Amino acid sequence: MAEPTAARPLWPFGLGLSALIIVLDQLSKYWVLNILKLRDQPLGHIELSNIFDLTFVWNTGVSFGLFRADSMIGRLLLSAFALMVMAVMVVWLWRAERRLIAASLGLIIGGAAGNLIDRLRFGKVVDFLDFSDIHFIWVFNVADSAITIGVLLMLADAFWVDQAQKGV
Repeated sequence: MAEPTAARPLWPFGLGLSALIIVLDQLSKYWVLNILKLRDQPLGHIELSNIFDLTFVWNTGVSFGLFRADSMIGRLLLSAFALMVMAVMVVWLWRAERRLIAASLGLIIGGAAGNLIDRLRFGKVVDFLDFSDIHFIWVFNVADSAITIGVLLMLADAFWVDQAQKGV
């Protein structure tokens, strides 16, 4: 009788997703800064539709401008915190046993890395996705989107897997 084969590790999937998010995030920011030259546009704004615009914003905080850090020490603390969170999540990803949690961790790690790259390059993060016409007041970027989706997937995994394991 053959021994059962071990499940394939999920960390390559999660890290691949992280790499994809970093590339998409940095390419979109390059496009905004160097192709559209959005920071040189009047008011840094291009209206695209009734619900979506491109608006250039330098974000000195974390996702959606929370916890602003305008000083050098603030930027260093945010960067160090991001690195610590990413390290913990990489270890968690290494041990992940469910595809949904690996995907959520990959999205969060990639988003955190994308914003960390900006913070190290510019001292702040490039934001440009603007849905303020529908009263969503924050301007954000691809990395912020990945982090948010990753957290939502993590919550879904925790809720649904926990409920399934309890037999609810």
